[in-house]
Amino acid sequence: MASKPEAPAQEVPPAADPDAPTTAPAKQSVDPWNVAGEVGDDGKVKAIDYNKLVEEFGTKLIEDALLQRFEQVTGHKPHRFMRRQIVFSQRDLEVILDRHEKGEPFFLYTGRGPSSDSMHIGHTQIFDFCKWLQDVFDVPLVIMLTDDEKFLFSEKRTVEEVIGYSQENCRDIISIGFDPEKTFIFSDYEFMGGAFYRNVTRFAKLVTYNTARAVFGFDESSNIGKIHFTSIQGATAFATTFPHIFGEDEKRVASIPCLIPCAIDQDPYFRLTRDCAARLKYAKPSLIHSRFLDALQGPGSKMSASIDSSAIFMKDTPKQIKDKINKYAFSGGQETAELQREKGGDPAVDVSYQYLQFFMDDDEELRKIGQDYKEGKLLTGELKAICIKYLQEYVAAFQERRTKATDDRVKLFMSVRPLKWEGNPKVKRTVPLTGESSTIGEGGEGGDGKLTKNQLKKIEKEKAIAAKKAAKAAEKEASKGNAS
Repeated sequence: MASKPEAPAQEVPPAADPDAPTTAPAKQSVDPWNVAGEVGDDGKVKAIDYNKLVEEFGTKLIEDALLQRFEQVTGHKPHRFMRRQIVFSQRDLEVILDRHEKGEPFFLYTGRGPSSDSMHIGHTQIFDFCKWLQDVFDVPLVIMLTDDEKFLFSEKRTVEEVIGYSQENCRDIISIGFDPEKTFIFSDYEFMGGAFYRNVTRFAKLVTYNTARAVFGFDESSNIGKIHFTSIQGATAFATTFPHIFGEDEKRVASIPCLIPCAIDQDPYFRLTRDCAARLKYAKPSLIHSRFLDALQGPGSKMSASIDSSAIFMKDTPKQIKDKINKYAFSGGQETAELQREKGGDPAVDVSYQYLQFFMDDDEELRKIGQDYKEGKLLTGELKAICIKYLQEYVAAFQERRTKATDDRVKLFMSVRPLKWEGNPKVKRTVPLTGESSTIGEGGEGGDGKLTKNQLKKIEKEKAIAAKKAAKAAEKEASKGNAS
């Protein structure tokens, strides 16, 4: 992501200069590389208008009826991100819920662009949510480290630098607490080839330069690697890219969709991916979008890995966290304690309160803090102190888990190997939903728990193929012996 200029460190934005020339407000800009809120007539940056993004991108809001269906199908109360509209938008989430209800397989896919040696709390929120989804659905998760993207989109970074970031970011991701039996983390530089590259080229052949330019804003000066990367990120949404997880039978595996939890700025990639999937006769990926965790400087911004004062990093000490919140966290409060008690503050723009929405699980406690702040019963310093406590505890727990993210653990998560998962526990099955013994596309088991005719045919076919391979190998050995 391109660096953004650091906002001034202040709690109350300055008043507009009445003598300054008036200019038309700049529109908000949200794309995979830049996020900026609209600048109003008064020169202030507004919060991101997520309803406008839903209309612009053509997604659907996650409404109460869908949250109720989620709870009905999974047996789990929706995550606080879903309850609070932090995760607010979706594409075909209903399809995933239908598949889970029937016991049909799907997988989770998310990623990380390794641009620094430490993730910040804005990065970890999607991974926390992915872990929760993986635990709820009991499905495999693939995590893409786009080190190639970070090289292609940067004028300064070297290949060696971004590969090093991949290793460190993998340690961070492992420290979220993922189950290695269900999770595959890969570096594009290390994993590209074979089935993955076949899908990349299939995807690339369907996307013209004019389409890439229209969707992503590329121009004649954009290097061809940026344009081609679109097909790499898209191809990861296809189950056939991972034969070690889902099996070698492309026709059978092509029907398995994925659910992609991501920030809303990544949606353009997957709008294009859904179009290409339909043309390739692959399952379309479903998406569930989150809003951004504001930079410390306030609404209309996004934390940046390249601006230390914009973010709380996962390597920060308790003192650094406290100092950053106290010094940089934008306040929705009044200029003095007396005015705050008289008029109250605005939690909708207060960074400390916004962070508590992400980290505090108790809905009633959060509501009370917001109400007290509005009524002036809670001062800005007191609100910041509550936020500091939650962030210090969150980062400390993460750092403790990271001490266990050894080289061997990194190798395990990044090794190409079969994964194990069970899916919906309410659906009875006699074989696991792993690659070679999956019931994918075969209608599941019979009602009596026995293998279906299609499953039996598949087993016989696999035996016949194995016998042919053995016969060929024996023939080859015999010919070697005759030659000698």
